[in-house]
Amino acid sequence: MPRTSTPRPLHRLQEQLHLAWDLIIIVLVIANLGLLLFDSLFLLPPVNTAFEVVAPTLYATYDRHVHANFLTIDLAFVTIFIIDVLIGWAAAIVERRYHRWFFYPFVHWYDVLGCIPLSGFRLLRILRVISLLYRLQRLNLIDVRGWYLYSVVAKYYEILMEELSDRIAIRLLGSVQDQIRGSDSLSRRIANDVVMPRKQQLIHEISRRLEETVGSAYTRNRTDMMRYVSALVGKTLEDSREIQRLKRLPLGDQVARTLDSSLSDIACRLVDEAVDGLRSPEFDTLVEKFADSGFDAWLHVDAHTDRITEQVLLDIIDVLKDQVAQQQWKTRYE
Repeated sequence: MPRTSTPRPLHRLQEQLHLAWDLIIIVLVIANLGLLLFDSLFLLPPVNTAFEVVAPTLYATYDRHVHANFLTIDLAFVTIFIIDVLIGWAAAIVERRYHRWFFYPFVHWYDVLGCIPLSGFRLLRILRVISLLYRLQRLNLIDVRGWYLYSVVAKYYEILMEELSDRIAIRLLGSVQDQIRGSDSLSRRIANDVVMPRKQQLIHEISRRLEETVGSAYTRNRTDMMRYVSALVGKTLEDSREIQRLKRLPLGDQVARTLDSSLSDIACRLVDEAVDGLRSPEFDTLVEKFADSGFDAWLHVDAHTDRITEQVLLDIIDVLKDQVAQQQWKTRYE
């Protein structure tokens, strides 16, 4: 039988190559940053003198072979980093990661600027380590969320972002208050620009909600409502002088009871018909006419109305500013 083998998927092999290369770059960046830090300390007279006293042989070796050729060594690191950027750019073009081929150096600007062999740009190489750690985190190879350093950085980053966002929000709300105070007629603008364009929709919504509210309340309380209507009819008949005179006649009590029952039944039917009529098109038209006739009066704006509207909005914004100003991070980290 012919021997068969299961080929490894290409994308799996690519991921492993990317991972191996990323690990190499992490080691090189850490080594380069460590060398930069040590050589910077080497230039300080107290550290230089202490190093020479403690380890004179190592001091002479470092001074002659490393410090004297520091720029050449750094350029060797830079060459590798440039190759890494070019490889990453080519891989991004092949894998179509971005919308355009030239987006890569802008997205990975810290990698590009970190290749510049100047002291100010060399510090950007630490961002490369952060981006590579993020990639390892995304591949589930490490979990930085369990690191103590991550928890400390995340804590103070959250505090910083909350303080900045709170200050910005308070400034924006204060600016809104200034705009409200400087407005000629806020109530008139709300009525004309917000409410009036939606007048028919609001009227229709008012009538619909009225139908639903009354209908739902009547369905839940119909028994009590019928009992109340019957009692009201009975009390009205009981207080009527004509009914009192009728009861003095022969069979008057029976006639009064029959009349009470008939009127109660008519009243209950009338209530039922009235509630059922809430769902009719005629009632919709009637409610919309009433609402339309009172809508303009409700939207009437004068100086007093404008002051009340302005003060209500200013007070609401003051409440929002007080809420935003509360430092929520203190309660989380107490």
